[in-house]
Amino acid sequence: MRFAAGEPAAMHDLYRQHASFVFSLCMAALRHRQDAEDATQQVFTRAWRSRESYDPTQPTGAWLTGITRRVIADVFARRERDLQTAEAGADVMARNGPTQPTDAVVDRVVVQQSLRQLGPPQDEIIRLAYSEDLPLRTIAERLEMPLGTVKSHVHRGLARMRESLEVHSD
Repeated sequence: MRFAAGEPAAMHDLYRQHASFVFSLCMAALRHRQDAEDATQQVFTRAWRSRESYDPTQPTGAWLTGITRRVIADVFARRERDLQTAEAGADVMARNGPTQPTDAVVDRVVVQQSLRQLGPPQDEIIRLAYSEDLPLRTIAERLEMPLGTVKSHVHRGLARMRESLEVHSD
């Protein structure tokens, strides 16, 4: 009842009691530690935002499991969309591209491959930040993530891309 009333201490208690369970569900489904950590954070963020739908007479774990399933489904849907977008771009380039690719085209392909290697949600956040030139606060709101998480994804994603691109340039 404290949680449904919006008491912050109750959120802390809920997290302490159920975080390892939610993380294990995310890890089993996503098989990537960073993705599982981010998904776990999204679960509790969504739980807090939708606390009015929580029924204190029902088991809390079941309610969180439902939210976890939806977050995991969203991650898989994002991965699929990103993969289809990348494949469609490769098909268009194969049909319409010059027989001898220019340096700019090669650079674009290398950057896209590097983004794909990041995986969700880092690849999506970096695309939104740099391709659509969205502010990080807007990205956080759009993806329903805390601003600090978005900033961390940008930092880690750019570091991983830098390593990948340095290897390619060698």
